[in-house]
Amino acid sequence: MSSKLARSLIAPIALILVLGVYFIPRVHDAVDRRVDDLRTQIKYYFSPPAEAVFLPTQQAEINAIVNATMQAHATQQAASTAPATSRASPAPTSAPTLTPTPLPPAVSLPGVVYVNQEGGYNLCAPANLTMALKFWGWKGSRDDVIRVVKPGENNPSESDYVRGKTDLNVMPYELVDFVNEHTELRALYRYGGDIELLETLVANGFPVVAEKGVYETDTTGRVSWMGHYLFVTGYDEATKMLLVQDSYLKGANYKVSYSDFVEGWHSFDRAFYVVYPSDREADVLGVLGPYSDPQTAAHRALDFANQEINDSVGIPLFFAWFARGTSHVALQEYADAANAYDQAFSVYATLDPDYSTRPWRMMWYQTGPYFAYFYSGRYQDAISLANYTLDKVTGRPTLEESLYWRGMAEYTLGQTAAAIADVQKSLYYNKNFKASIAQLQQWGVAP
Repeated sequence: MSSKLARSLIAPIALILVLGVYFIPRVHDAVDRRVDDLRTQIKYYFSPPAEAVFLPTQQAEINAIVNATMQAHATQQAASTAPATSRASPAPTSAPTLTPTPLPPAVSLPGVVYVNQEGGYNLCAPANLTMALKFWGWKGSRDDVIRVVKPGENNPSESDYVRGKTDLNVMPYELVDFVNEHTELRALYRYGGDIELLETLVANGFPVVAEKGVYETDTTGRVSWMGHYLFVTGYDEATKMLLVQDSYLKGANYKVSYSDFVEGWHSFDRAFYVVYPSDREADVLGVLGPYSDPQTAAHRALDFANQEINDSVGIPLFFAWFARGTSHVALQEYADAANAYDQAFSVYATLDPDYSTRPWRMMWYQTGPYFAYFYSGRYQDAISLANYTLDKVTGRPTLEESLYWRGMAEYTLGQTAAAIADVQKSLYYNKNFKASIAQLQQWGVAP
């Protein structure tokens, strides 16, 4: 072979070798991760997500129509022109008493198996659920959870990193559904928890997973607000510390003060879930006391939110209004919920638009505003919120919940083709998303 011919073959042979190495799963995942991270950082550099603001407009239009109608009939119906007030929510007059016997001053539950979220993106939810399941002897793995709650339809690789990568969060109800449908254990979730409730559950042998907000280093290397699950396995009343398993930076047996825990917890309306053996359901409900009823728990959450609205300013005030909206959604009081979310977004618009302070990821983790706007007839606000979330703060249309709710609102407004496309796309990112599967079936459309 001539030297000239040999040189001419070097480039294509090298390219073949490079491509061959690239498609080795470990190498492909590593390169793909860096390329994707770079793409996200570039997009966020030119369009900072913290600078984007969503301000609903439809309610103002509705109010204007209502006011004009009322003024037109003022002379004839003076007694009936007062605007309708929001339906007040009854609430417990005092904090529920969960147990008549004193709690131990300190508890650290034995048998905890620590599971981290390394090896991928957004694996906090599966890692914490795996810990909660293994506490009760479950023989499965974190991968078993991931395959169901973060299936990654568009990335069918078997690696932890790729599978479910674009699914930025797993909701509490999805985790509870996994337990109830794919294991022999049981689970439930509630809003409105407090430190006494956590202590009571742990003291009775039931560890708790809570969803809360934290300021941590993200994939860009910057500190910012994000949602995070923590597995609560102990407490010490003397030091006012909870013992938690943190699947992310803090690791196993991390101690967090009661005050710091609650400060982050209220941004998720104090949401928590409990996993337990099916034959101990009566025990769990007994320990929960009034919290065994979801409506009572939601009323309790509303009490907390209202108090925090009165006591807060700035970012805590945004969280408090948002939590109030979430509580109203749990109570199916959608008009009241929409008004609360309006207030939350109004407060958010006044916050310092800084990446490291503004909680710009809020709509990654919570979908209450979609319920509120859709079920109070504010379909365009639901669509606008989904556009804001997908285009401004996510950067890619990968949140199945936002796609689903945009599709629902579009369908109601007669935008059938767009609606079907959005709901189908939601299944592209999460083939197990039940709401989209059911909706397409109802519409007579294939997934």
